[in-house]
Amino acid sequence: MTPRTSGRQAKIRRVALSTGGGDAPGLNAVIRAATLAALNRGWEVVGIRDGYNGLFLPEQYPDGGLINLTRARVRGITHMGGTILGTTNRGNPLHYPMVDKQGRAYEKDRSNEVLRAFRREKIDALIAIGGDGSLAIAHAFAEKGLRVIGVPKTIDNDLEHTVVTFGFDTAVSFATECLDRLHSTAQAHKRIMVVEVMGRYAGWIALNSGISGSADAILIPEIPYELNKVAEKIAQRDRMGRTFSIVVVAEGAKPIGGEVSVLSKELGRADRLGGLGERVARDLQALTGKEARAVVLGHLLRGGSPTTFDRLVALRFGAAAVRALAEGQSNVMVALDPPIVRYVPLKKVAGRMKDVPLDCDTILTGRELGICFGD
Repeated sequence: MTPRTSGRQAKIRRVALSTGGGDAPGLNAVIRAATLAALNRGWEVVGIRDGYNGLFLPEQYPDGGLINLTRARVRGITHMGGTILGTTNRGNPLHYPMVDKQGRAYEKDRSNEVLRAFRREKIDALIAIGGDGSLAIAHAFAEKGLRVIGVPKTIDNDLEHTVVTFGFDTAVSFATECLDRLHSTAQAHKRIMVVEVMGRYAGWIALNSGISGSADAILIPEIPYELNKVAEKIAQRDRMGRTFSIVVVAEGAKPIGGEVSVLSKELGRADRLGGLGERVARDLQALTGKEARAVVLGHLLRGGSPTTFDRLVALRFGAAAVRALAEGQSNVMVALDPPIVRYVPLKKVAGRMKDVPLDCDTILTGRELGICFGD
C-alpha cells in the first residue's frame, strides 16, 4: 500500500482533471463521476483542456484553458463518447517538440512550467486519465511533488495491474459487429476479407473480436506471423467448400523477422502505424489467387457510446480516484481487481505494457477452434 500523505498535504480545495492520449468511450463517465464525488466533498473541480495544453498554453483558449466543472456541466454526459475536455497525443511536457533558431527540431522538458501553472491556478491535486504515456507523465509530476491519482484508459487494454480498462469492451463489441457484417459479403463474393483493428503493441482487440466474430486467422503483435501459414489455412477452407475467409490483423502485428507497418514519423509522438491490412490482403491474394479486400476499422473503434460495462467501470474509476485523494493517497492508479477497485503505485504502471500471454485461455480457445495465428 502506498504511504498516505500527511494531514497538511491531505487538505484539498481544488482538483483538476486531465484526459490525454487517444480518446476512449467512457472518458466522459469518469469526468462526471469524479466531478460529482469531488463536489460532494466540497471541493472545486476544473478540467484542463487538451491534456496539459490548457495549463501551459492558456493563450490559445478563449476560456484560458481551464473549464469549471459544475453539476450542470457534467449532466447527461455518461453516455457520450469522446471527452468534453479534449485530448491530445502531441506535446508531452516531458519531451516537448521544439525548433531552435537554425530550424533544427529537438525535445525539451517543460514539466516544471506545467507544475508552476498548477501552483498559479491553486490546484491541489490532479486526476490524470490516460494510457501508459499519460500515466508516465502523471508519475513524473507526482515525483516532483504534485498530488496525483491516475485513472487507466485505453481501448487496447494493455495497461498492467488492472484486469480491464474502460473503452476496451466498446471497441471489441463494435469490431465484432463489423466482423458479423463482413461474413455475409465475403461469402457472397467468395473473397478474403482482411480487417485491420487497433493494437499497436498488444493484440487484445484483434484476439477477442476475432474469436468472438468467428475469424479464420488472427495476427497479433505477440505472435510474429508467416503469411504462408495463413494462405494454407485459406486453401484448406477452400477444399472444404468454405470459399471465403475472414482475417483479423492488429495494426502492430509483424511478420517473422520483419517490422511493423509505419505510415509516418513525427517528433514528439509515437510512429503512426497503418497499412498492414492492405499489405496482408495484397500478399494473400498473390499467394492464394483469391480476391482479397482490406477493411480498416481504425478510429471507428474509439467512437460512439460506451457499453454498459465500460460506463460502469468508468464511473467506478472516477469515484474511486476522488476517494483515493480523500483517503490521503497520491502517486497511485486506480485499478479493477474484481470485485473491488484498488490502488496501484504509478511506478509499477508507468511505461509498462500488458501483452497477451501466449498461454492464455483465449489463445488456447482459438487454437482449439482451428483459428490460424500465423505460426
